[in-house]
Amino acid sequence: MWTLAADAAVNANLWDFSQLYAPGKLGPNLIALLTLTALEIVLGIDNIVFIAILSGKLPEHQQDKARKTGLSLAVLTRVGLLTLISVVLQLANKDLAHINILGFDHHYTWKDLIITIGGLFLIVKAVHEIHVYVEGDPGKEVQSRKAASFTAVIGQILAIDLVFSIDSVITAVGMAQSIYVMIGAVLLSVGVMLVASGAIAGFIHRHPTMKMLALSFLLMIGVLLVAESFGAHISKGYLYFAMVFSLVVEVLNIRSRGRRGLDKSNVNVPTPEGAS
Repeated sequence: MWTLAADAAVNANLWDFSQLYAPGKLGPNLIALLTLTALEIVLGIDNIVFIAILSGKLPEHQQDKARKTGLSLAVLTRVGLLTLISVVLQLANKDLAHINILGFDHHYTWKDLIITIGGLFLIVKAVHEIHVYVEGDPGKEVQSRKAASFTAVIGQILAIDLVFSIDSVITAVGMAQSIYVMIGAVLLSVGVMLVASGAIAGFIHRHPTMKMLALSFLLMIGVLLVAESFGAHISKGYLYFAMVFSLVVEVLNIRSRGRRGLDKSNVNVPTPEGAS
């Protein structure tokens, strides 16, 4: 059971600025900053993909603004949750329901509820986008871009930012002993994502098969979130390995198709013997 005493202890330790540069703390804090930044970047890949898919539904002149706004909101969400870390930890420890069915025993918390809703949202969104993509009606796609509201897209990005941020914050608390290290890692990682988001979004939208891979990845993330919210512990390493493997194969396919097209354009068709 989470107690007020434990809450006070967590706040006192995390917000103690002197612990940031105290003897014997500076080195571990720097290592924690670099490690947590790298981890935040990896964990933020799904966030970038989701933002790229959603921003692609907007007119071209709004897409870059939507990506930057979405990632800026991700910073505000994560930093806001870090400043309310005791509340987040209470959500992670306070039971909403105790599920005990056919040997399945799980204490369902408020955090689990948020993760479940976010996972279901990702599943529904990914399935819908895959359906629209497979139907392949260019007229409808152009019409949907015109109808897409910037505010509605940002609202969806903000909602999923909240889901991803909760896991990110809890991971940060487990890896760092200072709130300032956590906030620094968030700022650095989102800075990297801001720089890379345009190139990633452009790559996804230039190659239709990449868009399908991205949507499939979001679908798997949604299923993983729902499973984890009910106590199933599935290593995300398997998911990221599958994603990287599929990405490498598809990049090789794209290069192969490009080279075949180049070869065809430059090939000289031999003239049959005897032809004038």
